[in-house]
Amino acid sequence: MAQRGIERAWVARVLGNPESIEPDRTDQELTHHLGRIAEHEGRVLRVVFKREEGRPLVVTVYFDRAARKRL
Repeated sequence: MAQRGIERAWVARVLGNPESIEPDRTDQELTHHLGRIAEHEGRVLRVVFKREEGRPLVVTVYFDRAARKRL
């Protein structure tokens, strides 16, 4: 996250209040939450995670350029 300039608060915000939710195309255990980050020029943050003992376990997080057009 540090290398990509992504703050923990942004990840928490998208996990808790996503603008869009998508299933993973290949792994049914994974879920994608997407949300715009106003503090980062409105770019769309994609958080990929799975539920472990009722809590989200983040697999990856990145700014998704293609998703910006869809939200």
